[in-house]
Amino acid sequence: MNWQPLWDDGWIISAHALAALAALGLGALQLALPKGTLPHRAMGFAWVGLMALVAIASFWIHEFRMVGPFSVIHLLSAVTLGTLVYALLAIRRGRIRAHRNAMIQLYLLAVVLTGLFTLWPGRTMHAVIFGA
Repeated sequence: MNWQPLWDDGWIISAHALAALAALGLGALQLALPKGTLPHRAMGFAWVGLMALVAIASFWIHEFRMVGPFSVIHLLSAVTLGTLVYALLAIRRGRIRAHRNAMIQLYLLAVVLTGLFTLWPGRTMHAVIFGA
């Protein structure tokens, strides 16, 4: 792997990508480990913070422009932020199933699926992993 293309794209994209990679790993751990424990809660808060960072940073990334400086990716970021709030409110209200479903959907769609799209040729993470 060559991390230089990521550093060359500036600090916003670097922070966005590194937070996304951390969320990928931490999310996998969260799904595998026991639920309802103190470690689950602590890692969960960290994961929510990482996902919020990923989503918020994306509003300063304008690689694909569809409506002004924004694209469908920015809509996904807004949905991600809304879903994070929904999932946190759900667990605070004891709605475990709603919380679990929202978090699993976020992990699979906002982390795994969108992460796969970053591997498309010409994208930064493609260059990091596969070379230019």
